[in-house]
Amino acid sequence: MIQKADGPGSSEKEDGPGSSEKEDGPGSSEKEDRKEDNSSKTSSTNPDTSSTIEEKVKNKDDIDKVHKPVKNSEKIIPEEQLRKVDELFSRLNLKHHCKDKLTTADFLKILPSIKKHDEITEKDVAHTFLQKLLMLDHRARYIPVAVGSTEDKHSATTEVADDVDTKDSHCDDIFSIFSSNVDTSQSLKQSHVHPMDVQMAVFHCSDSFLRQNMITKLSQCQYALPLLVPDPFAGDIECPLWTFRQLRKAWKVTDKSGATTSKNMPICQAETPMVSFFRLGSDTSVGDNDTLSSSKSQLMNTIVNDRHSTFFHRHCPGATKSHCLIDGMAEIAWYCPAGKANDAFSDCVAFCNLHGDAVLHEKQREILINKASVNVVLVPTLEGDKGWKILSDLCKLPKHLICLRADDDSATAEIGSGKYKMGLQGRSQSDVATELKTILRKILSTPHESFQLDTMASVSGIRTDEAEPACRRGKSAAVQILTLLQGKKLSEIKDTFLPCQGKMWHEWCKLNKDRYRLQGDEKEKDKSKKEKGMEQKRSEQRDKSSSKLMKLFVQNMQSLIGDEKHYFLKWIGILLDTFSTDDLYQINQEYDAKWSAVLALKKKRDKPDQLKEKQKELEDISEKLYSATVGFEHILRELGQMYEAHASPKKVGNSEYPKLAAELMIAGHPMELMDGDAAHVPLTWITSVLDEVVKTLGDKRVFVLSVLGIQSSGKSTMLNAMFGLQFAVSAGRCTRGAFMQLVKVSEEKQEVFQFDYVLVVDTEGLRALELAGKNTYHHDNELATFVIGLGNMTLINIYGENTSDMQDILHIAVQAFMRMKKVKMTPNCMFVHQNVTDIEAGNKNKEGKRRLQEDLDEMTKLAAEEEVVNAEFFSDIIAFDVETDVKYFAQLWEGSPPMAPPNPGYSESIQELKDMILSKAKDSRGILLSEFKSTIDDLWNALLKENVVFSFKNTREISVYRTLEEEYGKWTFALRQAMLSTENQFHAMLDNGIIHKIQNELKKGMNKTREEVVQNMKEHFDAVRDKDILVQWRGRFETNMKEFHDDLVKGSKRKLEEIIQQRDARKNLDDKKTVYENKLLQRSKELASELKVKAKEEKELQRAFNALWEVWVTALTADIPSIKEINIQEDVDSILQEMGIEHYHERRKCGKYKILSDIGNYSVYVMPKGKIYQGLSWIGFSDLLPYQKAITFIHNVVDQSVALIESKPVRTMGYNSSYLQEVAKKVIHQVKEFDSDKKYALKPEFKVDLLLHVFQAAESCLSKSHKEFKINNDPLTHLENKKDQYYNAFRGCCKGNSSAAVLGELLCSKLKQYATQYVYDKTALHLAGEMKSSLPPFSGNRVNLERHILGSLAERADFDSYMNYIKTPRKHMETFIKKEVKEYITTNHNKVLGIMKNHVEDVCQLLDQAVHEATEKVTTRKGDANMWLEEFSRLLKGDLRLDTNCYENLNDIHQFDFLKDEIKKGLRSMKEDLNSLSINTEDVRVRPDQILIDHLCKCCWVQCPFCGAICTNTLEDHSPDDHNVRFHRSPGIHGWSIRGKPILCVTFCTTEVGGDGRFYDSAGSFPYKEYRKAGPEYANWRITPDESKLPYWKWFVCRFQKELEKHYGKRFAGSEAIPEEWRKFTQEEAIESLEEM
Repeated sequence: MIQKADGPGSSEKEDGPGSSEKEDGPGSSEKEDRKEDNSSKTSSTNPDTSSTIEEKVKNKDDIDKVHKPVKNSEKIIPEEQLRKVDELFSRLNLKHHCKDKLTTADFLKILPSIKKHDEITEKDVAHTFLQKLLMLDHRARYIPVAVGSTEDKHSATTEVADDVDTKDSHCDDIFSIFSSNVDTSQSLKQSHVHPMDVQMAVFHCSDSFLRQNMITKLSQCQYALPLLVPDPFAGDIECPLWTFRQLRKAWKVTDKSGATTSKNMPICQAETPMVSFFRLGSDTSVGDNDTLSSSKSQLMNTIVNDRHSTFFHRHCPGATKSHCLIDGMAEIAWYCPAGKANDAFSDCVAFCNLHGDAVLHEKQREILINKASVNVVLVPTLEGDKGWKILSDLCKLPKHLICLRADDDSATAEIGSGKYKMGLQGRSQSDVATELKTILRKILSTPHESFQLDTMASVSGIRTDEAEPACRRGKSAAVQILTLLQGKKLSEIKDTFLPCQGKMWHEWCKLNKDRYRLQGDEKEKDKSKKEKGMEQKRSEQRDKSSSKLMKLFVQNMQSLIGDEKHYFLKWIGILLDTFSTDDLYQINQEYDAKWSAVLALKKKRDKPDQLKEKQKELEDISEKLYSATVGFEHILRELGQMYEAHASPKKVGNSEYPKLAAELMIAGHPMELMDGDAAHVPLTWITSVLDEVVKTLGDKRVFVLSVLGIQSSGKSTMLNAMFGLQFAVSAGRCTRGAFMQLVKVSEEKQEVFQFDYVLVVDTEGLRALELAGKNTYHHDNELATFVIGLGNMTLINIYGENTSDMQDILHIAVQAFMRMKKVKMTPNCMFVHQNVTDIEAGNKNKEGKRRLQEDLDEMTKLAAEEEVVNAEFFSDIIAFDVETDVKYFAQLWEGSPPMAPPNPGYSESIQELKDMILSKAKDSRGILLSEFKSTIDDLWNALLKENVVFSFKNTREISVYRTLEEEYGKWTFALRQAMLSTENQFHAMLDNGIIHKIQNELKKGMNKTREEVVQNMKEHFDAVRDKDILVQWRGRFETNMKEFHDDLVKGSKRKLEEIIQQRDARKNLDDKKTVYENKLLQRSKELASELKVKAKEEKELQRAFNALWEVWVTALTADIPSIKEINIQEDVDSILQEMGIEHYHERRKCGKYKILSDIGNYSVYVMPKGKIYQGLSWIGFSDLLPYQKAITFIHNVVDQSVALIESKPVRTMGYNSSYLQEVAKKVIHQVKEFDSDKKYALKPEFKVDLLLHVFQAAESCLSKSHKEFKINNDPLTHLENKKDQYYNAFRGCCKGNSSAAVLGELLCSKLKQYATQYVYDKTALHLAGEMKSSLPPFSGNRVNLERHILGSLAERADFDSYMNYIKTPRKHMETFIKKEVKEYITTNHNKVLGIMKNHVEDVCQLLDQAVHEATEKVTTRKGDANMWLEEFSRLLKGDLRLDTNCYENLNDIHQFDFLKDEIKKGLRSMKEDLNSLSINTEDVRVRPDQILIDHLCKCCWVQCPFCGAICTNTLEDHSPDDHNVRFHRSPGIHGWSIRGKPILCVTFCTTEVGGDGRFYDSAGSFPYKEYRKAGPEYANWRITPDESKLPYWKWFVCRFQKELEKHYGKRFAGSEAIPEEWRKFTQEEAIESLEEM
């Protein structure tokens, strides 16, 4: 209770009601001693006082002299003042702390909860003050005490009461009520301690580090800070400069143009104007005029912050007339503008306030006058010459002066240059403050002196706390380290002095993660390779470790002792902060500007190249910002990496490093647990540090409290306020990762808890703004899972009431813990909603809790379904009770920063939350430090091994996956091209009998390309920006790539083996062909010899040759039956008859089977099954057999049947009717399965039409294959094709040509055929590659092709083409590819001819070289014609086919140079013919369009069961991944309709699955939300409820509404009517929207 001693008519001094003297107290007694006789006062001392004073007063030998005034060079301390000071410290229970100072460790512990007001005694006030202050409760400056406690607690004054006359001790005389002569000692007994005395008493009893922490909190509470502090015992003046060192201030400067510039710097560095306020004389003569007697401090508050008592004044709660410690103290505060129009000043301004009468405090007055830019003097009245002299000197100084006259009512006037006077009489304080601000703004807009706090160190006549030996030694050691950095660019410091934590460490981390996430077949080999790489990185770290900076740091840490070491660590942080301030400010400004530019370009969307460039620049600045951010935590991180590098296998780490870190951790320094830059936990270092902690403290039990929150949600501020910690809270210097700090449980609380320490784990803000645009998603999710797993309790910190930002993180955590079987953790969880405006809105909060519970339970169910885990509620996974585990916080600031103080409700919420946490912790045994160490290891390894790739946004994954698919397309195409090229070579090599082991040779031929592709894949997965997302697909894509390669090899092997089988099967025939050819050549020579003289004319030669040719061929092939033509129609009829199929003649005649896959309604083929459908109209029949189901079934049957036919060896073995019979049986079986277990029955007509439809498709395939078989296997056909060749040989012989000439002509004739094939095949392959890279439709994956097809369809606007695409997308795409290829060849005719000519040149050079080398070798070795032919064939190296077995009759050649000339002459002629070849893609072995079809169409073709959209996965078999497509479409496009009504569905299936509707399938009725239960075709689809609807399909439905309605015989109407909004889309907009695919 506050007990005032004021009486009516008592005058008030400035800071104490009821004072009869000057401002602020102690001077009153001093003055009284000068005016009154000491004998008129009764004096008594406390028995304890003498000993205390004896200890404090220096150079006093006689105890009696203690009670006499103490004098030093500056100040005389009166005996009465010393007695009061001693009494004050006794009352506050601080006497023993005058020497044994309070420390930070005394409060960095779990203390008993702050007592309630009615429980606090005076002895509790000091500790309660500090506890509240550390919790940012600005009400800590006034703490009410329990009624009666004041009188009970100061027995020192009771003796005074005993000496008072009895009659004076009674109040029965009415005169005493109105008398002002009340005994002051009795008054003292009744008053409580002045709040500022409490603050300064705690200040004097604290060590330097607690003082610094205390001043930091006072600054955060927007209170003035002690600048000049008189020593209450020695009397000298101290400037506590050290306490200001960690203070930073942020403000915005507004220039004359209105532009604002942000500033954020250590306050000791800030150069600002300073306005000093002091009073000359006392205000006792001003009577009881309220304005004149108003407090100077209160007037300053009106100027600095009119909503908060920055400077304590007489009207503040708890103010009393008596105080001991603040008279003569100067306080300072800074006004920091917010860059707003209502700012009092445009720049930061310091305000200094001297308590008491400045006439009496000469040294303080001189310092303030000297340092000030403007002096403001309050003159109540001037008594004596000294006050006039001071004022006169001030007027003469060249400094600005404002004189406030309390006894003057004159208006404000400028009395000289920069000198003003203002009368206060009769004016309100508000008016005075307003006018003062106007004058100050005017003065500060002109040139003026600046004040910098650092300059106080050089002021003579006072001492600074930084002069302490320990502080000086600590600073000196820190300066040595900072000296190393001088002249270095900030961005180069880490690379130069802290190299181990940079690139080498990050690469090691990547290898370590990859080591646990091995993919592919060669896992052990890959693991070994990665481990070798890790050791290499450690070796590099060892080579670069122990920089000069780190050596000096370790040396100082080992040599400094006690406080020296703590000062050293503090100074390092302070000096590094000072060193980097300017550069960081500039980089942040640069970053902000670039980020704004990126945002502006994103909105425009028309400058993608410029946007990409700006984003790259932004990333560069971000890297620069990272490099420039250097703090003490980075030095500790380097120490950890140095240790880990030397502690790696077969090395010994320096055990002193963990000891140093453990010592710091025990002393209360935060220790980095996870390196956020590398997103990695340095396990070796952390476990070693914790081992050292255990060695020092013992294996103590800890309760782990972790916190998780979005950036800037106030989590670090909350922890700092709750436990008195010092986690980084600056938005400009946020350190990434997770930090842990030990908080000891005090002795008073040991009995309550089962653990010894609370270990607090703080994390960086998730989704940090400075990381935007980088790979943060996986990092954030790993961090979230890690800290939740570590904590016995996790605080989920949310800014505001909305939990949507954190739900993704919790979902990830839930899913991760479901998978982590080994870790088996069940942490507690509490939600903290900060910045909730109305925390008393109980009903509102109940509703919020209900929604939160529903969201969390739903999230758990979804995760449980994905993981197939039995969990229905959030509490099944994480211990959570929505009633007790959700806390709503008031906003932190009471107003708008930077001048707003903390909200008292915030600190109350902090205390309540702390009590809730500790209440829950009572039931926990915590965890042993050794167990905690193991938990870190287990949890982190689980995260490494689990390979759970998290993502906040699916759209990001889709984008990354698409890029991967595009790259995958390039890789597979490269392999396909290489295989086709190899195949072309192998065809010739097989014909020439070179190849025996096909598969091995094929793999050899593919080795180079395969290695290139593997390398490209590795670079893509390792080097791209989204590698953490890609890792989830890496193994599967590597496996698929291997399978693709193997399939190519197997496919080629199968083709080549078919050729071998075909060759072997017709070996006898080929042998006979050789015999025939040799016989024909022999007979041609014989005939030529007979006619050599007789027949010279060409006609005669032809007639003679033709006459015998028919005879020869007939005679040679007489014993070989010819291959007959096939009649498939006849075989089909026979098969259908045998199988008992009726009415097929009628169905064939009506011809409906031909368009079976093109009709829009299949109701004609359906009849109901069972009574339930007997009354259903024909419209309902189509609902029984949905259109898409029917069309999909038909296409599948046709495709499978054709594939079966193509698998038969028709080309090699010929046609057999059993093939058709096998197809027919399979079709009938498929129809039977399709018809079973349905609520409808298919009419027999459907089966007949389907069979005829399949046979029609099979017929063309069989006919083509049989034709090829006949060409290759009919001897008569073969010999007829050789007629011209043998006629030429015959004619040459007739004309007397030598065997060499004849052989040359025959060789060139054969080579021309094979060279033509070579040119065509090479050109086809070249064209396919050319079109793949240059034609936009072919340059990407299937989705890209589909986008161009849809664009083409929109431009043509042909409905029939659309329906062809919708019903048979694959066939449509194949047709599109063929059309595009044909058009490209036609359009680029000359270019294609140029490609062909290049390949003609290649083949001719190959042949010419082979002829030359074969001739040279045979000539050298004196070989014969057979040797020449063998060598010539070998030299072709498999590029060209050459059969040399049919030239036996031309082996009488001896002049090989002549043969060479003849062949070269023939080659020249052949080259001319080849150069005149026309473009013909029909004659190539593999057409270019077929190459592109095989490449682009070998993917997944499964269609959405609702809308028919095609799965976009590039992989044909992408199990276990679900089918998915980014954009679905209206199901009505595919024929879906309302059950029993002729109404087409218009609602997108992505909308339906998010609603409560149902759909009807042949298997029954199902909720859309549970569509996966409707059967296999639904179960493997992932259809997410979203709004990703492509405008293209909306435009299509509107554009072709009538055509769709006519096609399906239904309409869009009623609830399924086309929305009007859809009709606004134009064709151009529809095509443009395709870019979103």
